[in-house]
Amino acid sequence: MSCAVEIDNLSKTFPTCRALDDVSLRIGHGEMVALLGASGSGKSTLLRHLPGFLAADGGEIRVFGRTVQSGGRIAADIRRVRRELGFVFQQFNLVNRLPVITNVLVGLLHRLPWWRRLTMRFSLAERQQAVEALAAVGIEQTAWQRAATLSGGQQQRAALARCLVQGARIVLADEPIASLDPESSRKVMALLADMNRRHGCTVLVSLHQVEFAIRYCPRTIALNRGRVVYDGPSSALTPSLLGELYGSGARELFEPGLFGEAPAANAPGLPRSLIAT
Repeated sequence: MSCAVEIDNLSKTFPTCRALDDVSLRIGHGEMVALLGASGSGKSTLLRHLPGFLAADGGEIRVFGRTVQSGGRIAADIRRVRRELGFVFQQFNLVNRLPVITNVLVGLLHRLPWWRRLTMRFSLAERQQAVEALAAVGIEQTAWQRAATLSGGQQQRAALARCLVQGARIVLADEPIASLDPESSRKVMALLADMNRRHGCTVLVSLHQVEFAIRYCPRTIALNRGRVVYDGPSSALTPSLLGELYGSGARELFEPGLFGEAPAANAPGLPRSLIAT
C-alpha cells in the first residue's frame, strides 16, 4: 500500500514535557486510523505537526511524498500541502456570527483568486456545493442559521462538511467527539467512516475512547507519553492488552455504559463487550 503520510523519528519537547519521542509511522492511502491515548499522550501534538502547525525538534514528515518538515524546519511550500488536509478541531473552529453555509464555504478559499478570498464572494454553484455537503452530513436545513445556534454535534458536522467542500484527501480529526454526548459522538464517527468509504479519503482521528476506535477504525495507533506503544488491528485492543500498555491509566480510555452495556462485576468501568473479546 502506498503511503499518504510518512513520519520518521519525530520528536518534540515543550518546557514541561517531551510530547513526542522518536515517533515513526506510515499511514496508507484510504486508511481510517484511530490515534488512541489518554490526555497528555501526544495525540494532538502529533496531529498538529502534519499540516505544519507546529515545528518538530527533529525528524521528518512527508504527505503524499512531499516534505512537510524536516530537521525542525517547515517546508516553504507548506500551503500547497495544507490544501490536501482537512483539520477538524475539538472546539469546532467555526465563526459563530457567520451563517453555517459561509463557514462551510471557507473550505473553498484556497482555490479562489485573492480578491474573492478577501471579499468572501462565492458563486451560486459554489453555494450549491456547500448545501450538498451539508446535506451529506444531514444538516442542510441549518445552512442560513448562524453557527452559534447549532448544537455541538451539528457544529462538528458542519466542520466535516467544510472538509467535503475543500476536497480534502486526508482528514485529521483532533478529539472530534470529546465535547459531545454519546449519540452525537456516534453520528460524527459514522460520518467520518462514511467520508472514508465513499470519498476514499484517509482519516486519522485522535480518540481517548477505545470503544469508538474498535467500532469505527480498523487500525489503531496507541500513544503513551509521546511514544508509539501499539500499532495494529483495533479489534485486538482487549482490556488486558490496554492494561499492559497503560497500567492504571487504561481506565481513562473507557466510558462505562457508553453503548448501553453494564460494566462487568470483575472489571469495574469496562464494558462487557470488551471483557468478552
